[in-house]
Amino acid sequence: MRYVIACMMSGLFVMLTGCVSNLSGESYSRNEARQLQTVKMGTVIDVKLVQIEGTKSGVGAIAGAAAGGIAGSTVGGGRGSDIAAIAGAVAGGLLGGKAEEAYTRSQGVQLTIELYDGSYVSVVQQVSPNVRFRPGDRVRILTQNGVSRVVQ
Repeated sequence: MRYVIACMMSGLFVMLTGCVSNLSGESYSRNEARQLQTVKMGTVIDVKLVQIEGTKSGVGAIAGAAAGGIAGSTVGGGRGSDIAAIAGAVAGGLLGGKAEEAYTRSQGVQLTIELYDGSYVSVVQQVSPNVRFRPGDRVRILTQNGVSRVVQ
């Protein structure tokens, strides 16, 4: 039984890894490739670290509920086993949902930028290990279908 639970939890983490998307300015989806983007130029005024919440797709809750239900069903016998299975499924679902959100949470950066026309904009994106923004940096803001990214 422990082997089954371990396999289910391993499967959960494999599924969650597939749900993690890169929200940095350097990452593009296949749908974004070869698409026209508008470009605005500006200067970074302020840089603030923020948290980008993780996904809440339900995968973690479902996997957690299944693992919790199986684990709970091994407790006791008869009616007690049924009650423990239900309690295990509820607790597992709650914990699995929280685990999914925590696992997919990422460090972000909020960039406040003064555009060359004198207006200001702010963009939040995932921190990239290859790019570090500082006040005074000249940057480009690329926008496509309402989604913007800041690049140097």
